[in-house]
Amino acid sequence: MQVGKLTPAALQQLIFDRLGKRRREVVLRGSLGEDSAALDLSGDLCVLSTDPITGAAKHAGWLAVHVSCNDVATNGAEPVAVLLTLLLPAGSDLSLVQEIMTDAERAAQEVSVEIVGGHTEFTAAVNQPVICTTVLGRAPRARLATSASIHPGDALVATKYVGVEGTAILAWDYANITRPLLGDELWQAALKLQRLISVVPEARIAAELGVRAMHDVTEGGVLGAAYEMAGAAGLGFELEEASLLLHPATERLVQHLQFDPLRLISSGTLLLATSKPEPLLAALKAQGIPASVIGHFHSGEAKQLIKKDGEVVEVQPPESDELWRLQAQLQKPAGDQC
Repeated sequence: MQVGKLTPAALQQLIFDRLGKRRREVVLRGSLGEDSAALDLSGDLCVLSTDPITGAAKHAGWLAVHVSCNDVATNGAEPVAVLLTLLLPAGSDLSLVQEIMTDAERAAQEVSVEIVGGHTEFTAAVNQPVICTTVLGRAPRARLATSASIHPGDALVATKYVGVEGTAILAWDYANITRPLLGDELWQAALKLQRLISVVPEARIAAELGVRAMHDVTEGGVLGAAYEMAGAAGLGFELEEASLLLHPATERLVQHLQFDPLRLISSGTLLLATSKPEPLLAALKAQGIPASVIGHFHSGEAKQLIKKDGEVVEVQPPESDELWRLQAQLQKPAGDQC
């Protein structure tokens, strides 16, 4: 494709026919001749979040919708509408737009959200697809959950497995390396971890139970997410490494590739702060969502991780995610990898 925007015909066929679930809140949606969308939220709070997808090659449109819907869900909001911007390398084929939008539509249907607009452009400014999503959600004022509301003594609960998204990306994007390391059966299981990316189901359960705060684990991993929650609340925490759940595929990759799974991108893992963990764990279990108490917040400043061998280490502020280091390592010629 030449540099620039899509033609009106391509917009209609590839974009406007693939907008996911139609929501009653949307009174003006994406279409030819319209530059904005309009929502009627009937007095509820409008909760917004935006995110780019740059680190995944496979199913990027699906990931883009889910990770941004995760963000508003963690504030206790119901995702309603998505704005989707695609910046694609000049010279790419229209089939790339079709692939991204097919995946995005599938995700939108899964989480019952409508794609209401955005922008699609082929540009020399990027050498790989960049997908930016902005999600708008609605929440009754009383259900808004924020990290600043965490109290000393609150339990920190984690759902699913540590490193869910990172493990799935490694399996999909570096199959030539990860498949031999994992073996066919475990590699197939790692591919399926991508299905766990959405935290909207558990966030809906938690919002109904009135948890104080939620945070989805993205760049920086579990330790980075816990650090951010504690920082927003002005609290410290103590985490127990033994309580964190790792998928067997992640454990095997850690052994071979030597990375810290607690610092690996992990959309699909939700951290929840609550004074009543037992009802929350029971409700999650009833819906088939694994979860465990991984630690507690306290009024001090120390942010600590108790290792499996009993060693206590100070948790440092979030830095570069382990995925970016692994990508650089795995993209080297075979003789240069260490």
